[in-house]
Amino acid sequence: MHIPFNKPYMTGKELWYISQAHAKGHLAGDGEFTKKCSKWLEDRIGARRALLTHSCTAALEMAAILAEVEPGDEVIMPSFTFVSTANAFVLRGAKPVFVDVRADTLNIDETRIEAAITPRTRVIVPVHYAGVACEMDTIMEIARRHDLIVIEDAAQGVLSTYKGRPLGSIGHMAALSFHETKNLISGEGGALLLNDPRFVERAEIVREKGTNRSQFFRGQVDKYTWVDIGSSYLPGEIVAAFLWAQMEEADAINRRRLALWDEYDRGLSAVPDLVQRPTVPATCAHNAHMYYLLLPDLGARTAFIQRLKADSITSVFHYIPLHSSPSGRAFGRAAGSMVNTDRAGNCLTRLPLWLGLEEHHGHVIQRVLEAIDPTFN
Repeated sequence: MHIPFNKPYMTGKELWYISQAHAKGHLAGDGEFTKKCSKWLEDRIGARRALLTHSCTAALEMAAILAEVEPGDEVIMPSFTFVSTANAFVLRGAKPVFVDVRADTLNIDETRIEAAITPRTRVIVPVHYAGVACEMDTIMEIARRHDLIVIEDAAQGVLSTYKGRPLGSIGHMAALSFHETKNLISGEGGALLLNDPRFVERAEIVREKGTNRSQFFRGQVDKYTWVDIGSSYLPGEIVAAFLWAQMEEADAINRRRLALWDEYDRGLSAVPDLVQRPTVPATCAHNAHMYYLLLPDLGARTAFIQRLKADSITSVFHYIPLHSSPSGRAFGRAAGSMVNTDRAGNCLTRLPLWLGLEEHHGHVIQRVLEAIDPTFN
């Protein structure tokens, strides 16, 4: 059989909850299921306020508005990330400043951030790659010293922790993703988490097309009107109903993914030293979002992917580093060497990891070992 890289998982209640949303006659945003999902995020992550959005991209765009990023400002981030991390700020006229990642976790190298700060720096965006936390204590201290805002890109980080604190609860704001490739899914979907109270009221307005509609429905104003910039960042209730079914089973989903991740790690423990497996620092508890390998070079990675493809197993590379992309060169700049980023871009490949893989997992691991072997013989 063909083993895809990803296969969206359904708990069994998604379609029932969607039918309930329809029966209640409320399919637009901020209905009962949206409220349930928001409260779950606030309770589990500890955010002061959680606002569902139609994507993580939308949450990042909202965060850029709330941070009052303006033309000429600079925003520090890794280059090894999805384009939305940068686009959200480029849309406000800001310049992404790309900092290299660490060789072990592939997260932004916290020791290189301070050297990238200039008088124009406004925001730091740590991206928690593969659901493994960045070194947040150091990053928050740098931000405090320089009066900067920290926006966690926790797209891959739901239910991961850093020193016992949930990812998304540490920065001033955070963005989550519920895209079909993530651990908890709604097809497309995201959330903006607000940990700093100064952003809460305006966030509701920005999310509601720049109107004070939320205040109107709470009875705080007698009519609602246009009061600020904004856009339509709400998801519909069908999306929220699907997501609620996932959130109800979040812990079970997490346990099963961790079991698959651990089985990969045990099964691939004997790979040659030139093949790097994921690193999870002792201060981090991850969510098994991804299992990846770093091959020795681009040629080895290409051959490895092709060998697995011949066995009907799909392994895929990840980001093209933003600093080397056409728009990355046009809109941003690299702060120093990007050697680890370039290596990740050329050498990293992701292995299949989805619920339901369990019965085929031993076969996949064996084929992975066989696909690696010719590189070293």
